[in-house]
Amino acid sequence: MATLHGNWVKLDQRGITQGARSSHAIAVVGQKVYAFGGEFVPRVPVDNKLHVYDLDTLTWSVADVSGSIPPPRVGVTMAAVGETIYVFGGRDVEHTELNELYSFDTKTNTWALISRGDIGPPHRSYHSVTADDRHVYVFGGCGVTGRLNDLWAFDVVDGKWVEFPSPGETCKGRGGPGLTVSQGKIWVVYGFAGMEVDDVHCFDLAHKTWAQVETGGLKPTARSVFSTCLTGKHIIVYGGEIDPSDQGHMGAGQFSGEVYALDTETLSWARLDDKVESGGHPGPRGWCAFASACRGGREGLLVYGGNSPSNDRLDDIFYLALAQS
Repeated sequence: MATLHGNWVKLDQRGITQGARSSHAIAVVGQKVYAFGGEFVPRVPVDNKLHVYDLDTLTWSVADVSGSIPPPRVGVTMAAVGETIYVFGGRDVEHTELNELYSFDTKTNTWALISRGDIGPPHRSYHSVTADDRHVYVFGGCGVTGRLNDLWAFDVVDGKWVEFPSPGETCKGRGGPGLTVSQGKIWVVYGFAGMEVDDVHCFDLAHKTWAQVETGGLKPTARSVFSTCLTGKHIIVYGGEIDPSDQGHMGAGQFSGEVYALDTETLSWARLDDKVESGGHPGPRGWCAFASACRGGREGLLVYGGNSPSNDRLDDIFYLALAQS
């Protein structure tokens, strides 16, 4: 039976770097990584520039943009559908939860405000998004009155939001969960629901039904704000907060540096053999920006920045190249 494994590579950074930060987001279009939002000081948004990192030249630049530019924010999410990036929610400098949906056309470098207010999901931050070839899915996060467990989809063709049925109390409201779409299902993995949790849920897009998933194998411990991607039938989980700080978001909790994979067919977890190919291992961290990417012909997980066990914001970029043997 084939075994999934990964090799870590620390990527060089040239040009005008975005700088150390956490609670930011990235999206990948082709060989370009688009980075937005985040904090260096807890709860204080850094800027609203759109920074672009070229995976071929390993060079940063700042995009010359036009249109309705989103204000600075933390706890924001990004997802790409084709050559368009969608940015949703977050928390502004006044610590107010947001619910605007913006698009960014990477061909014209133009921002557009798509929805806000009573249209679309309620205000939130530290939620999760994933996308397929037509939809951007939004789940959970920290809302105005507490943690959320609602699931929404934005149809990029019709330009409309759809709210799906609630999962009910079996899937508690949570921030920082993993979210992927695979085999016609939306998978909600772990998260923070007043405590770190280790449950997995999925929503069947065809039947519009929720189910709690009983997983086996070598399960990772409960965690949130980890980095994740999908490769084939496997959901990859790296790092994350395994024990929150007594100071809440102002402090650093305990973080993991391990990599796990959940087989969405057998529903079995396995710890990945993740070796260092060059530049070192990213180590324990959470609150990173992350995305699926392809580099050197190999699919993998791109991880940028985040928060460290010493409560220092990080500015490095690592790529976990995945393969089966």
